[in-house]
Amino acid sequence: QLQLVESGGGLVQPGGSLRLSCTASGGTLDYHAIGWFRQAPGKERERVSCIDSSEGRTDYADSVKGRFTISRDNAKNTVYLQMNSLKSEDTAVYYCAARSTGRTNYDYWGQGTQVTVSS
Repeated sequence: QLQLVESGGGLVQPGGSLRLSCTASGGTLDYHAIGWFRQAPGKERERVSCIDSSEGRTDYADSVKGRFTISRDNAKNTVYLQMNSLKSEDTAVYYCAARSTGRTNYDYWGQGTQVTVSS
């Protein structure tokens, strides 16, 4: 059973940066697309970014384009989300999730890491 653990969240001032990590155990990420999602209090969960399993194609929500970068290191079984120029509206719990090749749903989820952007 694939297990995902997020890390790297915290408190940062507006304009600052954080790098989130999503590390897998119990299996390999090689055959999974990985998505980063976030949910702020009182709001719907939003997909922030995703990266596919093979060619490394990436996708971003309009709200984070140009500021966030997703990447993966299969040798470390880890996916990263580099977040720059953070804004107060980026405050949320961030989750990573894995989707097996050929499936449409994300089957595996981490427990989330809090990101707070505040002065």
